[in-house]
Amino acid sequence: MEYVFPPHAQPSLAVAGNHARFPVRRIFCVGRNYAEHAREMGALDQASGFEPPFFFMKPADAIVSGDGELQVNYPPLTKNLHHEVEMVVALSAGGANVTVDAANALIFGYAVGLDLTRRDVQAKAKEKGHPWDMGKGFDQSAVCSEIHPASSVGHPSSGGICLKVNGEMRQDGDLSDMGWNVAEIIANLSTMVRLEAGDLIYTGTPAGVGPVVPGDLLEAELAGVASLRARIV
Repeated sequence: MEYVFPPHAQPSLAVAGNHARFPVRRIFCVGRNYAEHAREMGALDQASGFEPPFFFMKPADAIVSGDGELQVNYPPLTKNLHHEVEMVVALSAGGANVTVDAANALIFGYAVGLDLTRRDVQAKAKEKGHPWDMGKGFDQSAVCSEIHPASSVGHPSSGGICLKVNGEMRQDGDLSDMGWNVAEIIANLSTMVRLEAGDLIYTGTPAGVGPVVPGDLLEAELAGVASLRARIV
């Protein structure tokens, strides 16, 4: 096939124990999937109760990955870049209207990632009732570790997920605190769009999100599964 200019490189992630890479098709993110994070963002109170999680997207080429300490450029147009540590689910099969019972069969593996957010850009868009894509879907906004196959790590439904900034614990949660578990996320999302192999799902962040600045070292860990180190530059 001939193109008017050379196609862009396929975004991909390393796979633990495998020389072959995981090609990234789309990146879906779940918002407000931990009650304490929903509370700190003002989306949960005693009167209204827990607002169900929702979805947004990042472009596939927003992925930042690699070996060792990752380098992440501080983005333009913000003075309030926030970290959000998340478990990432990588799919090797897809479908529409997938049942909860069938969801795990679509999963290739798991990783730990950072959903970086231009919080001031997002807040301004919210105030005006505008889409907040540019608060979430900017360049290098989806940091991710290598993928660990489910055949090696199983399907974690509990266990610690944490983030340190310059050695100080900022986020310290547990997967069991998610409002929707992974199978429910996949089933719900598949009613809206057809999922396919190569899709990534960032499953939401626990409480403790906050700002980072150039020079900060971020260390994320999904206990017993994956870890990453990233430097804001």
